[in-house]
Amino acid sequence: MVVGEIPVSADLVVIGAGPGGYAAALRGAQLGRDVVLIERDGPDGIGGVCLNVGCIPSKALIEAANHLQHTRAMTKAGLVVDGARVDMSAWQQWKSSVVDGLTGGIRQLLRSAGVSVITGHAQLSRPDQLVVTDPLRPLAPAQYFQFTDLVLATGSRPAPLPGLTRDGIAILDSTDVLAVDHLPERIAVIGAGYIGLELGTALAKLGAAVTIIECAGRVLPTMDAMFARPIERRLRQLGIDLRLGTAAVDFVDGVLRLAPGDTIAEVGADIVVVAVGRVPNTDQLGLDAAGIAVDERGLVPVGGDRRATRHIAAIGDIVAGPALAHKATAEARVAVEALCGHAAAFSPTTIPAVVFCDPEIASAGSTADDARTAGLDVDSVTIPMGSSGRAATMDARDGFLQLVWERDTQAVIGVHIAGAHASELIAEGVLAIEMAATLEDIAGSIHAHPTLSEQLGEAAHLALGRPVHVPVRK
Repeated sequence: MVVGEIPVSADLVVIGAGPGGYAAALRGAQLGRDVVLIERDGPDGIGGVCLNVGCIPSKALIEAANHLQHTRAMTKAGLVVDGARVDMSAWQQWKSSVVDGLTGGIRQLLRSAGVSVITGHAQLSRPDQLVVTDPLRPLAPAQYFQFTDLVLATGSRPAPLPGLTRDGIAILDSTDVLAVDHLPERIAVIGAGYIGLELGTALAKLGAAVTIIECAGRVLPTMDAMFARPIERRLRQLGIDLRLGTAAVDFVDGVLRLAPGDTIAEVGADIVVVAVGRVPNTDQLGLDAAGIAVDERGLVPVGGDRRATRHIAAIGDIVAGPALAHKATAEARVAVEALCGHAAAFSPTTIPAVVFCDPEIASAGSTADDARTAGLDVDSVTIPMGSSGRAATMDARDGFLQLVWERDTQAVIGVHIAGAHASELIAEGVLAIEMAATLEDIAGSIHAHPTLSEQLGEAAHLALGRPVHVPVRK
């Protein structure tokens, strides 16, 4: 240790105050640990990207856009609202109130649990020591902590795209676009993964002319192909210009140049939103000081208990698996319990994936193709959401629900939904898979009428050959 560095002893340190980090801090406090939570942005950063500039703000935008679009679409039902629009400045104030309320609640939980929140950037200097500097106060003295245990929960950031460097004015990332207080007329979104689709769909519903550019041959290229068709159909219904198999080259003077194959095309745009994925925040943690080497994607290798070393665990976007807030929260409990000496392992049967586009997409467990590739003998049924009476009353008939099950046990191993409120409906599917529920278990559970959730029960009945609202399978 360098002369003059006097470390403060710390029991359990957590770096990063996103969903994984604050959950880890709270679980540590519940288990009797003295917890220090280090967040680069201090108390203002509690909740991390997800709560402050990601999951929650984006869903607030999507909610406003969906209400506006639904109001316009329901003129057929006699709903007449002249001049309906979304005032983006007013929306920004409402979004801020939502975020402030949620972050304030988490800050109160941390205070009540006795968690100390430290502002600054943390970097390992030894296997059991880290240094914290405040990027907003570069002349302030560094703080040193010697810890017993450490949880790394530093999350991820938007991935850059060569030739389209973010400037925060004309070329934006997903964080920037959620801060706009007026709606540009023409918006180009690069990337048709979940972030690009969510933002592009919402912006189009709000009234912008949207172009979505994707280098792959379909939308949602990392998800099963069955989801692409209803999404692509809906994008075109919304008037979105979808350019597949196309790469963005550069953006100069309001013109985005594209390379579809060997040709060059141009699209006019007021702003470009780059949404081509995220990269883990591991490059400035000083992991080598603790003998930790990341893989080629910058992810920290961990065991089932989420530990990278005996006293250092890593969770969330910086470890393998889907970069989802609910995964990070679940990993947080495992990591802290393991560091506290409890037997703990992260071994979920399934982690649900949700895309808040239109229609919503939700998927849990295996697809039929993946299961067969793994050597399982499976079957599946697909039921249209349009057969739901509740979907009809909502004017939301697009989409489907698919069940996948093992033939010998009839245990459900996959539930896949495209449709209104799929994000909520998937919870029953996750529980069914985790509990190894059979087709008879689901079919025998009475579902309330009229609800969208009836479709899961109806799909089980269809699989058993006794459906009510769809034809029997031949």
